[in-house]
Parts: sequence; structure tokens; C-alpha cells
Amino acid sequence: MDHDLVEQAQHGDQEAFAILARTHGDRLMAIAQRILRDVGRAEDAVQQTLVIAWRELPSLRDPDRFDAWLQRLLVNASYAEARRSRAWNANVRVLPVDGPGGRDEAVPVEDRDRLDRAFRRLPPDQRAILVFTYYMDLTPTEIANRLGIPVGTANSRLHYAHRAMRAAIEADERPDAMAGGRLR
Repeated sequence: MDHDLVEQAQHGDQEAFAILARTHGDRLMAIAQRILRDVGRAEDAVQQTLVIAWRELPSLRDPDRFDAWLQRLLVNASYAEARRSRAWNANVRVLPVDGPGGRDEAVPVEDRDRLDRAFRRLPPDQRAILVFTYYMDLTPTEIANRLGIPVGTANSRLHYAHRAMRAAIEADERPDAMAGGRLR
């Protein structure tokens, strides 16, 4: 179905593109929210993605790759939005974002909070690779295809994102350990 709609939209059919935008919009918004951790900035990134997609759609060579192409545009728009927002305001409002099935009740609240605090400390490019891996459940090969990067680069980015996440968790725990030591 997407294939036919993409081809129609490539030939200027606005209604076909509107259907594609509605079909993919929620997924794009979920990805952008997880990368940017802010609903307003995520909306801006999705809107920018759709504007670029409409403008550049005629140059898409393979209509079957529309979804991956759209996600690549979204990641780039999310990075640009993060840079733009950082220039305007260093104090970013952070909103919790639940996955499609809501929060995992099996994970204790304090663990979720610790992970969320560490995740917020990561730059958007590292958040993106973790979102693709754990939220979208993509393999490094699939991530590489979506982002248009070599598989080795996807693996490397994932490795460094894991290291950064671990370091953020450890840094977050360090003040508690030090405060506990002083109180004794």
C-alpha cells in the first residue's frame, strides 16, 4: 500500500502524501519524543521532516525504502532541533515518554528514574541510536540502513552510547555515595 501511495505522492498527489503523513505521523512523533525528550521540539522536528519529505520525495529512488528514508530525515531534523533549542535555552523541559505499551511495571520506579536521568544526559545522536535499538528493536544492520551509515559505524555509535549511558548512571550515583559517606 505504501509503495503505491509513495509513487502517487512522488507525482504530486497531495492526498496520497497526506495519507502517508497520517500513517507514519504517530511513529515519527514517538521517535522524535524519545530523542528530544520534549513534546514541542518533537512536534517541530516531525513537521520539519514532513516538509522536507514532501519537497524531496520526487528524488526518492526506491519507494519501498520510504519508511527508512523518512526516519533518516526525522533523525536529522531532531538533531537540528536539538542544536537550535540548545542555542535558545540551556534549561530544557523534560517530559516522561511512555512506550507503546506504557511503563514496564516489572522495573522498579527508582531504576526507571535512574535510567531516565542518565538518558537525558546523553546527546541526541546517542539517544537516537538507543531509541532505534531498544524502542524500535532494530538490529545494527537495520539502523545502518535507516540512517544511511555503514554497519560498523552503527555498531560503534551503539557501543559509545552504551558507554556514555553507563558513565551517566555512575555519575548520577556518585553524589549519593559521597553524601552517604559524609553523614556517617
